Amino acid sequence: MLVLNRRNLLVSASLGFGLPSLVRAQRPPRKIGVLVPNPPIQNDPYAAAFEEAMQGLGYARGRDYEWIELYAQGRIERLPELADELVRRGVDVIVAASTNAAAAAQQATNSIPIVFSGVSDPVRARFADSLAHPGHNMTGLTNLTADISPKRLQLLKLMVPRLVRVAYLANPTNLYFDQSLERMHAAADQMGLSIQLVKAGTREELESGFRAMTEQHAEALLVTGDVYLFVEGQRIADLALASRLPSMFAFHESVEAGGLMCYGIDQVNAWRQLARFIDEIFRGARPGDLPIQQPLKIDLVINRRTADALGLAIPRELAMQAARVIQ
Repeated sequence: MLVLNRRNLLVSASLGFGLPSLVRAQRPPRKIGVLVPNPPIQNDPYAAAFEEAMQGLGYARGRDYEWIELYAQGRIERLPELADELVRRGVDVIVAASTNAAAAAQQATNSIPIVFSGVSDPVRARFADSLAHPGHNMTGLTNLTADISPKRLQLLKLMVPRLVRVAYLANPTNLYFDQSLERMHAAADQMGLSIQLVKAGTREELESGFRAMTEQHAEALLVTGDVYLFVEGQRIADLALASRLPSMFAFHESVEAGGLMCYGIDQVNAWRQLARFIDEIFRGARPGDLPIQQPLKIDLVINRRTADALGLAIPRELAMQAARVIQ
């Protein structure tokens, strides 16, 4: 057992160590519970970025914290039971990687700190009283999905100048479905575009949805930000290419899987931001006192191979805006 007194505090100071280091050395590792709706392989880059950021803040995995990941494997209905399991395992903080995950964590505990990511409107979701002063036991990052959907439509129009009919793929069970659809229609009206709503929350609905796009002569596809549609990103990218539809996604991973374009948050960087919240909480801050933050990076990514396959030339204006063009 380490006993702190004036003498060994002075010795530690002379050696370059302060009280926080001594206290951290004698504290058992804190437990970070991670609640993720998608399969593990889709979360690997984010977990690595989080660990790297924690190292930069002076925390070593195994020494200072344990990482307990529970995955819903794309089955959103499993999130409540997984959140309950994290509470039973005595975690010190829960990282919730989507609106659904945050809602499940909120239902499971009103005392354990919850740090969320991927939440479009935390106030509307009743996770926070306000962005500046969340209150309760929750804070985190907002993903601005509804706010940047019109921008995605503008970029898609730049890629396909003669575009008129756009299929809008959305999950009707998403909390922000109505809000996103309203903004999309308003943006489409301003640009003289027609929106064809395609609802999909299951694989069967995806298949029938693409048949409907073909039958109604859709000229491009815009996929809204949603956990289920993220999990199915590879399949949607394949179906879009097979249907000869230029596609705009919310997630970079879907473009890496063969989708045409993405305008969205840099999720890897977002997980680095989450580490800063954890650091503040470990230092004694209350989640409700930590302002909810916006993502630091929103990037345009374009897949040139897919553009070539669709016979599209990437306009110079888009190429200059892109953070990355996949060759």
